[in-house]
Amino acid sequence: MTLDTLSPGAFSECIGQTFRLHLDPLGWVEAELIDVTPAGSRTVEAARAVGRREPFSIVLRAPGDRLAPQRTYTLENERLGRLDVFLVPIGPDALGMRYEAVFG
Repeated sequence: MTLDTLSPGAFSECIGQTFRLHLDPLGWVEAELIDVTPAGSRTVEAARAVGRREPFSIVLRAPGDRLAPQRTYTLENERLGRLDVFLVPIGPDALGMRYEAVFG
């Protein structure tokens, strides 16, 4: 799958699944997909009006012992394959550090 063909539905099918988050050159960690959020209805309508995909965001949770700074990372998942995604740390929860990617 490519970034151009990804949809909220494709990610929604992977909630609870593990993604390998490559932290070059530090190796990789396992991150769990914990949320997929479609953009607001006005944003979706505007995107459709100009032939663009539906905007959405995802949140992944990784171990909290190592903070990955904001930048592009490679994610791997059995279902979705290998994707280069810009991730932003959005803060910890009780189980680890959360990272968000926005697709527009």
